[in-house]
Amino acid sequence: MAGRYLLTDRIGVGGMGAVWRARDLRTGDWVAAKVLARHDAGLLLRFVHEQSVRVCHPHVLAPTGWAAEDDVVVIVMDLVRGGSLHDLLADRGALPEDYVRMLLDQLLQGLVAIHSAGVVHRDLKPANLLLDATGNSRPRLRVADFGVSTTAAEQRLATAPGPVGTEGYLPPERLDEAPPDPRQDLYAAGRLAVELLTGVRASDRTPTGPLSPLVHALTEPDPERRTPTAAAALAHLRALGVPAGDPAPGGPFVPDRLATGRRWTLLGGC
Repeated sequence: MAGRYLLTDRIGVGGMGAVWRARDLRTGDWVAAKVLARHDAGLLLRFVHEQSVRVCHPHVLAPTGWAAEDDVVVIVMDLVRGGSLHDLLADRGALPEDYVRMLLDQLLQGLVAIHSAGVVHRDLKPANLLLDATGNSRPRLRVADFGVSTTAAEQRLATAPGPVGTEGYLPPERLDEAPPDPRQDLYAAGRLAVELLTGVRASDRTPTGPLSPLVHALTEPDPERRTPTAAAALAHLRALGVPAGDPAPGGPFVPDRLATGRRWTLLGGC
């Protein structure tokens, strides 16, 4: 690709195309290359928008470059080897609360950086949250897939017909086509917390336990009463306590899915 990227094997498939493991011939690094399958105007606009997002943070997986050759277009990003939260839930089911606190802490850190850059993600879900291959050690989460993200200056993307995002993680105001707002990502984060704790997608059941007040605050239907910022949600979580160090023995295991031959079921909404 463009004299720089050598695509070697496909590691993920989705609606927009496929994700390949690739070698950056300039640096020698292994990277992930997200290849656009179709070239209609709407998908090209999303691709161009996604490659423009540059948020540098340990818990954000933003594109690092892009390339085009003939009719093939790719976005390049770091290679994340542990699959997604979707994969972990499929393997494990409900996760221990201490482990959920670690994941939620990292997600909210990522959202603080994303929102500080003026970006609203708009499609947080388990398949868009990738994991490094940490085995039994402390997890490392990366917020990925900015294909439907937007900023206040990009109303042409924000006002597409119908709600943008994934059913089950959309706040009520998005169903009424309210303009993008960071609090909408916080609602999705609360729904994600419920799913991680229960193992049930789009569950309306609010788990009991110490995290319950935070989950209630994040999933408040009225955005004016919802937790206002990711920083406020992070402070709330840390006041409840986030375990330091590695998870307890026997906790979730995040394998190197590329080394074992197991592939990601999906990289974001690609």
